[in-house]
Amino acid sequence: LCSKEQTEMDPADMEDVEEVEEEETAEDNSKARQLTMQMMQNPQILAALQERLDGLVGSPSGYMESLPKVVKRRVNALKNLQVKCAHIEAKFYEEVHELERKYAALYQPLFDKRSEIVRASYEPTDEECEWKQDEEEELTVSKQEEMKEKAKVEEEKKDEEKEDPKGIPEFWLTVFKNVDLLSEMLQEHDEPILKHLQDIKVKFSDAGQPMSFTLEFHFEPNEFFTNTVLTKTYKMRSEPDESDPFSFDGPEIMGCTGCPIDWSKGKNVTLKTIKKKQKHKGRGTVRTVTKTVPNDSFFNFFSPPEVPENGELDEDSEAVLAADFEIGHFIRERIVPRAVLYFTGEAIEDDDDDYDEEGEEADDEEGEEEADEENDPDYEPKV
Repeated sequence: LCSKEQTEMDPADMEDVEEVEEEETAEDNSKARQLTMQMMQNPQILAALQERLDGLVGSPSGYMESLPKVVKRRVNALKNLQVKCAHIEAKFYEEVHELERKYAALYQPLFDKRSEIVRASYEPTDEECEWKQDEEEELTVSKQEEMKEKAKVEEEKKDEEKEDPKGIPEFWLTVFKNVDLLSEMLQEHDEPILKHLQDIKVKFSDAGQPMSFTLEFHFEPNEFFTNTVLTKTYKMRSEPDESDPFSFDGPEIMGCTGCPIDWSKGKNVTLKTIKKKQKHKGRGTVRTVTKTVPNDSFFNFFSPPEVPENGELDEDSEAVLAADFEIGHFIRERIVPRAVLYFTGEAIEDDDDDYDEEGEEADDEEGEEEADEENDPDYEPKV
C-alpha cells in the first residue's frame, strides 16, 4: 500500500502539472488550427465541402421523419391552412395596392407643385419659403451674422454677374449623384443629359387591371433626344406560386419594359464607336474596321433584358434584372416621395445614422463581453 505521503501531492506540484497540461492543450490547439488552415487551402477539400454544404441546404433535420404517422397527418393539415393564409395575404396586398393608387392621387398635387418650383414655372411666396429650424438647429448670434455677411457678398456677386438662376438647377441630377444606388449607374457622359430632367412621376395601374407601376422621366427639350418623357413599367404579381406557395412574401416584380429613345444623330450615349485593326491572313495587309458596341450608361435603364415566355434567363441577365427591380422599387418608394431630402442629403444622413446605431450596438455588446472577461478571475488578456 502507498503511504499517505506518497498519495498526496504538494499544491505547488499540482499547479505545475496543471500548467504543463494547459501548455500541451494550447500546443495541440495550435497544431489543429494549423492543420485546418492547410486543409482549407486545398481546392479539392474546399470543393468537396461546398458540395456537402449545398446538399444540406433546404434538407430536413430528420425530426419530421421521426414523427409518428398520425402526427405527420396533422402537420399536413397545418400546411394546408398555411397555403390558405398565403392566398388571404395576397388579397391583402392587392388592397394595399388600391390604397397606394388612392393616396397617389392625393400626393400628386404636391409633387406637381414641387416640379413647378424646380423648373421655375412657379415662384414660391415668402410664406412658402419660410422654414422654422428646430431648437437644435438654431444658429448662434455670431453664426447668424456670419451667414448674413456671406449672403450679402453672394448677392453682390449675383448683381455683378447679372444672372439669376431659374428654379433649382440640376435638382434631379444632384439627387442621383447623392444616392449610391443611382450614382453607380451614372457615367460622365450621362450628366449633361440628366441636367434636363425636370421630374419623375409614378403612375399606378388602373383599378381592375393587372398590378403594375410606371416610372415617368420628364425632360425639357434638349439636344440629345426628341422624347419629352421616358418610361419604365414594372409588372407585378400578388399571388402565391402554386408550385411553391410558402415562398410568397408579398408582391413581386415579374418583369419590366422600357421604351425606345429617339436619339439625335451622334448623341446616343448607350453606344460607342471603336476601331479595330485586322490583318489579312494571306496578303498580310492591315485594315482598320470601325465597330459600334454597347456603352455603359444610365440610359440603358430603359432597355432591360427581355424575359422569355418560359421565364428562363442566363445568370448575367438575372443579375441585371435583379438590380433593375431593386432600383425601380427604390425610385418609386424612396426617391420620388422624398426627393428634396435626397437633394439636401438629409435622407442619406438618416440612413447613415441607422447604420451607425447598429454599429454602436455591436460595439456595446463587445464592450460588455470585454468587461465580463476582465471581471473573470481566470481571464488572461490576449497578447
